[in-house]
Amino acid sequence: MCGIFGCILKNGNAAPIIHSALKKLEYRGYDSVGTATVYKNKLFIKKDKGKIDEVHALHNLDDLPGRIGIGHTRWATHGAPYQVNTHPHTDCKEQIAVVHNGIIENFAELKMELEERGHVFRSKTDTEVIAHLIEEKLTGGLTLAEAAREALRQVVGSYAIAVVSVTEPDKIVCARKESPLVVGVAENALYFASDIPAFLPLTNRSVVIQDEEIIILNDGEYEIRKIPDWELVKREPEVIDWTSEMAEKQGYPHFMLKEIHEQPSCLRSTLRLQDQFLELMTTFIDRAGEVFLVACGTSHNACIAASYMFSKLALSATHPVIASEFVEQHGKSVNIDSTLLAVSQSGETADTLAALECARQRAATVLGLTNVVGSTLTRVARVYVCQQSGPEIGVAATKTFTSQLSVLSQLALRLAKRRGKISHVEIEDLEEKLKQMPDIIERIIQTKEEKLRQIAKKYKDKRCFFFLGRGISYAVALEGRLKLMEIAYVPAIAYPAGESKHGPISLIEPGFPVIFICPKDDTHKTVIGNIMEMKARGASIIALVEEGDEEIKSLADDYIEIATGLPEVLSPIPFVVPLQLFAYYMAVERKCDPDMPRNLAKSVTVK
Repeated sequence: MCGIFGCILKNGNAAPIIHSALKKLEYRGYDSVGTATVYKNKLFIKKDKGKIDEVHALHNLDDLPGRIGIGHTRWATHGAPYQVNTHPHTDCKEQIAVVHNGIIENFAELKMELEERGHVFRSKTDTEVIAHLIEEKLTGGLTLAEAAREALRQVVGSYAIAVVSVTEPDKIVCARKESPLVVGVAENALYFASDIPAFLPLTNRSVVIQDEEIIILNDGEYEIRKIPDWELVKREPEVIDWTSEMAEKQGYPHFMLKEIHEQPSCLRSTLRLQDQFLELMTTFIDRAGEVFLVACGTSHNACIAASYMFSKLALSATHPVIASEFVEQHGKSVNIDSTLLAVSQSGETADTLAALECARQRAATVLGLTNVVGSTLTRVARVYVCQQSGPEIGVAATKTFTSQLSVLSQLALRLAKRRGKISHVEIEDLEEKLKQMPDIIERIIQTKEEKLRQIAKKYKDKRCFFFLGRGISYAVALEGRLKLMEIAYVPAIAYPAGESKHGPISLIEPGFPVIFICPKDDTHKTVIGNIMEMKARGASIIALVEEGDEEIKSLADDYIEIATGLPEVLSPIPFVVPLQLFAYYMAVERKCDPDMPRNLAKSVTVK
């Protein structure tokens, strides 16, 4: 996600310290950078798109006066990466500057109301509404902290914000809800940041801000209050004994494990997507004569799962196609009635873009699902949706996959609703279950991670694995297989379980590990038959089951239980998480670096 930082110094200039700290947040990923300071009752701002070093070379980020300032590295979610959309954002009078990490769900409604009251907006971001809301509250006579509180009470969504104003030039007001925020306490300065690494070289004394808390930073002092009731909170700094490298990973040994743990937060973000873009994309899919889901790697596995979702929910046939095969397989048959939904984390995958160019030349409609606003995919797509999962540092995709599944399931649900293919009761139940997914995955990680580590330790020397699932669980098998091969370098085979007896079963010998994905859906009984076939030939069975599935648990050598009562079409979202953890711990046990798998790159930009 974005990175924010700021400081109040007793002496010296804040700008060089902000510049240095933002460099330490580069690992979070970003597309633009900006800084604001307060000096002699005036705001000074420098910002632009590009990497920190590029922006510094153009604008000299160190050359801002004042001992108080805030900074931001932006990962675009609303508005392409242009200078005007870069943080900090200001109010109409340019007396308030705001930096923000998170997503404001209701920014469109707030912006319309503010514009009706005469406010003039400069950017396409969601963040700018916060500056204008605070401006109104300050005009009403509130203090900066009170104005920030009242503004945030109107906001729906997630945020870690910091605000400075010429009206109170000796203060920084920060607040948090569902986005990280920490404060660093030093003898001659106070700092705040998205992550501890930003200020770790300056102090190791840290105060973690909790959800719906606001903190007022002043010269050497801080005051924490709860936003709902303004109750004062007493919290002393804690000493952090991490190294800088450990701090970048928030104490996790690898970025991949950190990103697996981030999935509940990422899924909550996907549930805050703007209705207008989801509806518009649903309209294009509904009108299409044929729909192709085009992607590579992990994104293609998400498309396979999505094809089941569209079929089951909306009775709509969609065709998942590997992007590198699209031109040869479908290039000459697509036409003006064809629609391509391209799925690419980076939005720059060469094979995917080549498939889109071929389709565009034949007048097909191009839609996009990506994680990078401003990428090529967002520029060529008729409509695009940003999956809002934030930068992924580990090469093997984890939170990308579950975020894509969440967005694709929302599209399938909307299409089903539009076509009247399922009842309102069913739709409401599915929507409620989708909202519960972040909590379900959080429980899986909290309660099953250690058991998965032990299972990986048990099987670390096995030379090959099977991953088997029926129906939509076949997509989960494919993704589990891919993760194991990518980072642990273990050959693995994924098959629809019903096909396993058409050849692959010949490989089974005593002790051969077979991982079954077994939600309690319509395929459950037949999966039990497949397990018994494998077990009869001596296979070691590892099963992912719903809680209380005693029949499969009795057949398995090892099992992982997942929440019961999951709708079939949503089951891939939680069922893939244990396989991510299993692959991670297999890599660790086999002395492989999960973050840097050999021969692989995060974004494949060559065909």
